[in-house]
Amino acid sequence: MMKVPAYAAPSATDVLAPFEIERRQVGPHDVLIDIEYCGVCHSDIHFVRNEWGNAVYPAVPGHEIIGRVEKLGTEVTSFKKGELVGVGCMVDSCQNCEACAEHLEQYCENGSTATYGSPDPHLGGHTFGGYSGKIVVSDKFVLHVSEKLDTKAVAPLLCAGITTYSPLRKWNVKKGDKVGVIGLGGLGHMGIKLAHAMGAHVVMITRSAGKGNDARQLGADEVLISKDPKAMERHRNSFDFLLNTIPVGHDMNPYVSLLKRDATMVIVGAVEPLDPLHGGGLIMQRKRIAGSLIGGIQETQEMLDFCAEHNIVSDVEMITIQEINKAYERVVSADVKYRFVIDMKSLKTRSS
Repeated sequence: MMKVPAYAAPSATDVLAPFEIERRQVGPHDVLIDIEYCGVCHSDIHFVRNEWGNAVYPAVPGHEIIGRVEKLGTEVTSFKKGELVGVGCMVDSCQNCEACAEHLEQYCENGSTATYGSPDPHLGGHTFGGYSGKIVVSDKFVLHVSEKLDTKAVAPLLCAGITTYSPLRKWNVKKGDKVGVIGLGGLGHMGIKLAHAMGAHVVMITRSAGKGNDARQLGADEVLISKDPKAMERHRNSFDFLLNTIPVGHDMNPYVSLLKRDATMVIVGAVEPLDPLHGGGLIMQRKRIAGSLIGGIQETQEMLDFCAEHNIVSDVEMITIQEINKAYERVVSADVKYRFVIDMKSLKTRSS
């Protein structure tokens, strides 16, 4: 095993602080990655603070990882030393169930291995994420990253990017479709960029008129203020697809009214109970509400290639690892446009 510097939370009430973890030695099918950047996802905060009740400690979060291949296992042929690569929310799955056979490892029927907080099948204990100097990952869960893109801004694509890309692809968003993106944050800003690149007519749906200029700069064709009853009525029954990125429980009834007959709203943000829904809004026009997680590895690679083709990255603010606790507070108060990314050189070259 190898010793690796990291930042960890010892408990739900402690801040993240310097910590040393162990990584396994590189096996025949493994890739050792020297981590250069790691995005900060709101899920990291939920986990560290045990807000979903599933945390294990010490917690080393981070599942938006960009780095370079440092060492390859003897059986690895699809990567080369020094190559720019990424690791997202998963580092393993059973590879045998129906979901895995369909390249839907995120829905593995035996439970995929999350990048952090899952039982570690190699070392015991639990997995540690990207707030660390290095990571060892099965080659099946390592992604090729184009050198054409702004490397540091690629990191959030591994979570926010694929979380929004996957439903857009699953529901076949295409040129000319009227697509609404509900909520302008880490997920919403990626939804706008991706739907725009797919050729859709993109409407940013927000409670805040002040976000209109930002939404248009990101690629939105229109901005719909959801607090304006007259504006909502004008758009009634007109959307081909809605991507709902609101991260907390909320009233979905006003948004359901925006859908066309047979159209779908997909929820990607609210991993918690939602307000009561009036069934009539769905029944009368055969409308649908669905949920979506991240994508599988094959689809995540497709997303990264699509972003390279269309020059799409996240809007990011760079921080050092020593600033992570302050960054968490700013994420909670929605004070970032639109994702923090940690420059991991700060872990390797600075003392806290």
